[in-house]
Amino acid sequence: MSSKLVLPHGGQLKPLLLTGESLVEEKKKVISLPQVRLSSRETSDLIMLAMGAFSPLAGFMGHDDYMGVVNEMHMADGTLWPIPITLSLTKKQADTVSIGSEVALVDDESGDLMASMQVSEKYTYDKKLEAKKVFRTDEEAHPGVAKIYAQGDILLAGPVKVISEGIYPGLYGDHYARPSETRALFEKLGWSTVAGFQTRNPIHRSHEYCTKIAMEVCDGVFIHPLVGKLKAGDIPADTRMKCYQVLLDNYYPQDRVVLKVYPMEMRYGGPREAVLHAVFRQNFGCSHLIVGRDHAGVGNYYGPFDAQSIFDDIDDDELQIEPLKIDWTFWCHKCDGMASMKTCPHGKEDRVLISGTKVREMLDNGQLPPKEFSRPEVAQILMDYYKTLS
Repeated sequence: MSSKLVLPHGGQLKPLLLTGESLVEEKKKVISLPQVRLSSRETSDLIMLAMGAFSPLAGFMGHDDYMGVVNEMHMADGTLWPIPITLSLTKKQADTVSIGSEVALVDDESGDLMASMQVSEKYTYDKKLEAKKVFRTDEEAHPGVAKIYAQGDILLAGPVKVISEGIYPGLYGDHYARPSETRALFEKLGWSTVAGFQTRNPIHRSHEYCTKIAMEVCDGVFIHPLVGKLKAGDIPADTRMKCYQVLLDNYYPQDRVVLKVYPMEMRYGGPREAVLHAVFRQNFGCSHLIVGRDHAGVGNYYGPFDAQSIFDDIDDDELQIEPLKIDWTFWCHKCDGMASMKTCPHGKEDRVLISGTKVREMLDNGQLPPKEFSRPEVAQILMDYYKTLS
């Protein structure tokens, strides 16, 4: 029976993680190959390639794909892709690697062998151009821009064969799932429309409201938190997982929601990152992506709804997944419930609007945020975490 789910981006999933005899043979081979070390972001991108989340990519991008993505959000063959997936080296390191050779890719932090790569290209690139085009700023204060500036000056391209997904499967167990597995799960549940919810934070009442709007129009909601490296000050993954689970246990119908994690790092790329979130959520089987205020943003680099309007510039045939655009949401005392700027006629003085900074201050001081902002069970987990910091 044919699937009712949206097709993967590019038509089919292309997981690059080896299995069976191929995996055994490759593990033996990579030990003797010259090594290229990966930054944490490059390692997390490699794992996304491994699980098929970055389908239809076959490895790290070559020059023509890179330039097309940076300048036009499209690869050389016309496929929509919003953010470059690259591997960098210093010039000195790149001089030791020859085109046509095979190298082992090693996670720099753990020292683990992750993959082999057939080197197809080495090329220079303009870091400032990439920053301006992808992040709409060249300021190093932007965490995504800072990572570009910290890269080597040469990019290495080529297809990869992945032998490890690092710590993630062991660390997250059943919460770690690849696109083929979430698709099978959605099929088993009988879902054809699935709304993906991207998060790097605990889910507060506004986020919960967004997901429940989605549940009214889709068969189910896919809560899909990022568990790769974040910027300083963000809530760590283990604490967030407790928050997600207590919320799902107490406030969601069990047969309408799925919670799984994915290993990517945040780039804080606002509009372009929202499109990347859409692309790989389509690979996971989602028909919709919830896009709220300041999706994937940081600081004041993007307008509050830039991540929604970017989808208006994408042709209908380029993405099967659709953005579910939701306005700024909050608790309104006069409405006596959750509302949005589209549904609430009242003023700011009636709305519970608390900044992330204010929430952190309250938790630091042992003060629970109000129930109109955060479910008490979630707030308690966060307060316990903040006590460990002090």
